[in-house]
Amino acid sequence: MQSIYALTQAEKTDLDKEEKFLSASMENMYNLYLVLLSLLVEMQKMGAYRLTASGKKYLATEEEKNPNRKFVDNKVLALLGNNILLADELKNRKLNNWYLDEEYVKVLFKEMEESDFYAEYMSTRTSSFKEDKEFLQDLYKEVIAPNDKLYDYIEDFNLTWVDDLPLVNTFILKLIRKVKPADNERYFLPRLFKDEEDRMFSRELFRKTVLNEEVLQKEISGKTPNWDTDRIAEVDEVLLKMAICEFLKFPSIPIKVTINEYLEIAKEYSTPKSSIFINGILDKMVKDFESRNKLNKVGRGLM
Repeated sequence: MQSIYALTQAEKTDLDKEEKFLSASMENMYNLYLVLLSLLVEMQKMGAYRLTASGKKYLATEEEKNPNRKFVDNKVLALLGNNILLADELKNRKLNNWYLDEEYVKVLFKEMEESDFYAEYMSTRTSSFKEDKEFLQDLYKEVIAPNDKLYDYIEDFNLTWVDDLPLVNTFILKLIRKVKPADNERYFLPRLFKDEEDRMFSRELFRKTVLNEEVLQKEISGKTPNWDTDRIAEVDEVLLKMAICEFLKFPSIPIKVTINEYLEIAKEYSTPKSSIFINGILDKMVKDFESRNKLNKVGRGLM
């Protein structure tokens, strides 16, 4: 959507350039995933360093000599910290964000220490894998995901990451919730795309929408007789073109899936009434295409 919108706003259209940006932005989403995952590792390292430093004080207290290691020995954090494949991936991609910007780790660590769920977790010295996993979910949901300073940092570091952040946060929480003690190192290094067809989908949708822009525009104009073109929000127009393109050019995608996806995108990126407007137009489109036998969907339940 953003790439197609960028082309409509540009004085000179460079399809190949925008397509490369689209591919790079998708790959960067995986970098964001790795950066946020490594943040958990760095928080564990910071906790371990502080315990070691406190124990070496000349006048260390008994608590400092024999500290509660429950957080630094968290079993899920251990899976991440000992994951050689993860460390290699971060190194190969040169993702050393928290080494360069350690102050963000400190901010999050302090917020964690001041939280009620941390106090409850540290009220004992031992825990099960399930308890460690639940604590890490709380840490991510209550401290990391909603942190404004971290959000600002991510926005400044890579503009496309802001849009990817909700999806990546949700995915990390899902992985933490489902992790098991016996999971191998690959568990935390899933593939970005299911297969090559999955990878090519965005490229095809982008190209087919842009290259068929005039035809798609005529379809929209015919279904919005009471709307001047300049009255339709530009983002809504892009979303309608993409949805129509899926209707006509992607036979394996169910109609309901297409409609639901674009309504959700409209709610996130366009005006308050856009989803209602888009839903009405797409409903008309489907009925019209059906009457003209233009919907060549394949497989069961695709209508």
